[in-house]
Amino acid sequence: MQKGGESMSLEAIKQVTQAEQANRQRKAEAQAEAKRLVTEAERAGKAHLAEARAQAEAQARGFLQQAEAKAAEHAAEVTAQTKRACDDLRAKAEGRLADAAESIVRRVVKS
Repeated sequence: MQKGGESMSLEAIKQVTQAEQANRQRKAEAQAEAKRLVTEAERAGKAHLAEARAQAEAQARGFLQQAEAKAAEHAAEVTAQTKRACDDLRAKAEGRLADAAESIVRRVVKS
């Protein structure tokens, strides 16, 4: 073989071949490592996503429980206020019952 006008020795051809082989090997190893890293990153990403989703669901359940507790508390307050208002109206009505009966009797007697 001739290179630049000089013949390449068998040893030089071997060295070039070995260097090319070593480069192919390093390239294959680098590709395998890159593939492993991508796979690992995807797995870690999926795990992180699952963890974040679980945390979000737990937080949402907590918010829902808080909202339900507040709603129940509000409903209890409204029920208590309504009962007090009804009791007040009943007491006033009972207080006016005697006056109403007396007014009816007067009207009937006048007739």
